[in-house]
Amino acid sequence: MKTGESTKYWFPAKRHGWGWGLPSAWQGWIVLLVYVAMIALLAWHVPPRVHPFLFAGLVVLASALLGWVCWAKGEPPSWRWGK
Repeated sequence: MKTGESTKYWFPAKRHGWGWGLPSAWQGWIVLLVYVAMIALLAWHVPPRVHPFLFAGLVVLASALLGWVCWAKGEPPSWRWGK
């Protein structure tokens, strides 16, 4: 991080396992809300029953984008076994 930049993470690491938990900052909640809205819009415009492979591919793409944001703005992930 650059000098003077905030070290507050948008997504804290999970207590158990690997990855991130629910957002801890308003920016993270906005990112999560946008992700859910993207999935809802995809389901509306690309019905999974009509285009299952296209829908799945776009969901994977949206999820990869969410993962990238979590990686960039979240606490560094590692395996955790509780406290």
